[in-house]
Amino acid sequence: MSNTQEMTGDGIPAVELNISLEKVCFIIVKAREFDVKVDPVEPDPASNPADDGGRGVLEDYDDDPTQAELVGAITSLNEDEVVDLIALTWIGRGDYTAAEWAEARALAFERHRERSARYLIGIPTLGDFLEEGLAALGYSCEEFEVNRL
Repeated sequence: MSNTQEMTGDGIPAVELNISLEKVCFIIVKAREFDVKVDPVEPDPASNPADDGGRGVLEDYDDDPTQAELVGAITSLNEDEVVDLIALTWIGRGDYTAAEWAEARALAFERHRERSARYLIGIPTLGDFLEEGLAALGYSCEEFEVNRL
C-alpha cells in the first residue's frame, strides 16, 4: 500500500471509485437475478405464469433477457469502470484487502480485455462479491431502492 494514500477514521482506505455506486448496485441486482436462474423443468410450458406460481421467472429460457441485461450493463462501462468492477470483485472474494485497492486495480487494469464481461458473469455469486467489495471500501447499496435500480 502506498504511504500517501488517505485513510478514513476507521482505517479503511479513502478510495474514490471510477464507477458510480448506482452502476455497481444495478450490476449487483442483475448478477443476483442471473445467479438464481435454473434450467427449465419444461422447455415450452405454454401455460399462464399465474398458473405455475411464477416459476418461469427463475427458469433460464433462451429468450430470457437477464443475461443480456447483465452483459449490457458491463459492456456499456468505460475501461476505468470495468477495472474498478473487477478490483471490487477480487476484494469481495478475498483475493485482496481494502488496503490493497491500488494493487488490485493495477492488476485488473493489466488483465482487462474485451472479454471482461464474460469473465465477470462467469463468477458464481458475482453480486455478493461486489457487495462485499463495496462494504470493504466503506460503500453500501442501502440508499438505492430496488425500484430505482
